[in-house]
Amino acid sequence: MSRIMSDTNGLTLAPHYYHDNFQRMLQVVQARYDDILHADERRTIACFRSLPCNARCLYVRLVSRSGPWFRESKLHYPEIDDIGGALDSLLENGMASAATTLDIDEAGKLFTRHELQQAFADLAASGGNLRKPELLQAIATQLTPPETLLERLACVDAGRIIAPLHTALVAQLQLLFFGNRRQDLTEFVLDELGVTRYWPYRLDTTQRLFPHREALDEYLACAELSDQHQACVESRDSALLPELAARVLAGEPRGAAGRARWQRLCNNLARDLERSGELVLAASLYQRSQRHPARERLARILERQGNWQAASDLCRSILSEPWCETEQEAARRILPRVERKLTRAVRGRGRDRFPRLDLTLPAGPHSVERQVAEHLAADWEIVRYVENSLMNALFGLAFWEEIFAPVDGVFHHPYQAGPSDMYDVSFRQRRAELVSARMEVLRSSDMSAELTAAYHRYTHYQCRWVDWRRVDAELVAAAARCIPGAQLLAIFQRLLFDPRENRSGFPDLVALGNTEGAFCLIEVKGPGDTLQDSQKRWLRYFADHAIPAQVAWVTWRDA
Repeated sequence: MSRIMSDTNGLTLAPHYYHDNFQRMLQVVQARYDDILHADERRTIACFRSLPCNARCLYVRLVSRSGPWFRESKLHYPEIDDIGGALDSLLENGMASAATTLDIDEAGKLFTRHELQQAFADLAASGGNLRKPELLQAIATQLTPPETLLERLACVDAGRIIAPLHTALVAQLQLLFFGNRRQDLTEFVLDELGVTRYWPYRLDTTQRLFPHREALDEYLACAELSDQHQACVESRDSALLPELAARVLAGEPRGAAGRARWQRLCNNLARDLERSGELVLAASLYQRSQRHPARERLARILERQGNWQAASDLCRSILSEPWCETEQEAARRILPRVERKLTRAVRGRGRDRFPRLDLTLPAGPHSVERQVAEHLAADWEIVRYVENSLMNALFGLAFWEEIFAPVDGVFHHPYQAGPSDMYDVSFRQRRAELVSARMEVLRSSDMSAELTAAYHRYTHYQCRWVDWRRVDAELVAAAARCIPGAQLLAIFQRLLFDPRENRSGFPDLVALGNTEGAFCLIEVKGPGDTLQDSQKRWLRYFADHAIPAQVAWVTWRDA
C-alpha cells in the first residue's frame, strides 16, 4: 500500500482507505460483470460484505500482502482495534484458514534464525553456530511428520498462523477492475482526495473487456501458461520450453483480450526458444503472432538460417505496411544485408545531415537546454524547454474526444487517464472513422481556436498525453498560432501511426515568433552528446514535411 501513500503528495488518508478502495472495486466489478461471475464467487463477495468492519479491513490487509501465511502475533494495524476478534470472524466465515501443518520453507519465511534456534535448542546446540539455511536443512532432516514442526514452533509463538482464502478470486476481481494482471490494490487511486479528476467517459456492460465468461476463462488459462513460462525462465530450465510451446500453439483464444495476451506469450516464448537454438519452433510461434516484434524476429531467424529470399520478401512486406516504427527501422537495416547476399544492388540510406546551429557558450550552473533557451530568447517571442510535452499535449487536446471514445474493452474503471490501448498500434485502427472525421474538422478549421478552446475545456482532467504542469494556455495559444495547421496535422499523423514510440524523441526547445510559420524546433546537444534513434526519426520526418527543426551543438567557452 506504500505506493498509494506516496502518490498522494503528503495528503492525509482516511484510516480505512484501503478497505474503501476494495469496496469500490467490488462495486465497479459487480456493476459491470456480475452476470459472468459464478454463484460461488458471488457468495464469497456477499460473505465479505457481511463481515464486521474490522474483519473486512484485516482481510484486505492480508490479501494485499505477500503470503500466503501470516503470524497472528505479527499483525499490527492501529486502525484495527481487535485483531484477534477480526481473525476469529474470518476463520468462522471461511475467509481465512489456520495452519495445521507447515513445511520447512514456510517456516523459514515466517520465523527468524534466532526464533528457530529457540524452538530447536537441542539441534542448535549440537550443530554449532549454523546459518539459517543450514539450520533449516538440519530441522527438515530431523523432523517427521510435518505436524511436529508446527508444535515445536508454538513454543516460540503460540499465536495462530493464518492465511486468507479466496485469493484467486481477489486476483480475478482485480483483473476485471484494472483490465490487466500488472496492477493491484496498491495502485488504486482515491478520487475523493481531490488530487485528480478523470474524464467522464462511458463505462457500462456493453463495451467491457470480457463480454462473457468464456472470454475471461480463456484469458486466465493463457495467463497460467504465461506464469509457467516465467517459471521456466526463472529456473533457467529451457528443456521445458518446447512442450510449453506445443501447448500454446494448440489453443489460440477466440476473445480479443485472451488473443492479445496469447500473442504476447507467443512472442516471449519464441524469443527464449531462439536463445536456446530452437529456431524452427520459435518461427512457428512468431508466424502465429500478429504483434511486434513477431515479424522482425522472424526476419532475423530467416537471415540466420540463410534463407535470404524469404528474409528479403518479409522485410519488403514489413516496409510496405509496417506495424510500428521499430519494426520499420529493423526491416530497413536487415534488407540491405540480405539483398547483398542475393547479389543485388543495394541503395543505402544517405548520411543524415540535419540543420545545425553551432553555439559556443560560457559554462554556467544551469542545464545546457536552459542555457541555449536563454541565449536564443532575444531572437524569438517565446523560447521554452518542452521536450516531448508540447506536441504530446497538442495531440491530446486535438484528439481528446477520440481518445476517450467508447471503444470495446479499453475502459475498465472510472480512474483511467486514457484507454488501455492508448499506446498500441491498433489505437488508430480501432477508431479509424472517428480519427478520419476529426482530421477533416481540424484541416478545415482554425487550429489555434480549436486547441485554445480544448485547453480551457479539458484543463486539469487527467490524460496521458497532457502534462498540465508543463503546458499552459499561453504556450498552447502561441504554438497553435505559429505552427501551421498542416504541419501540426503531419505531426499528429505520425503520432497516430505508433503512439508508444513516437511520443518521445521530440526536440528539447520550441522557439515561437508572432506570426504563422515563425517557429523552430531545436534539439540541444552538449559536448559528447549524440542523437538518439527516436530523435533522428523525428528530424528526418520534419525535413520530409518542411517543418523547421535544427540541432544546436554546444561547446563551452574557456573561462
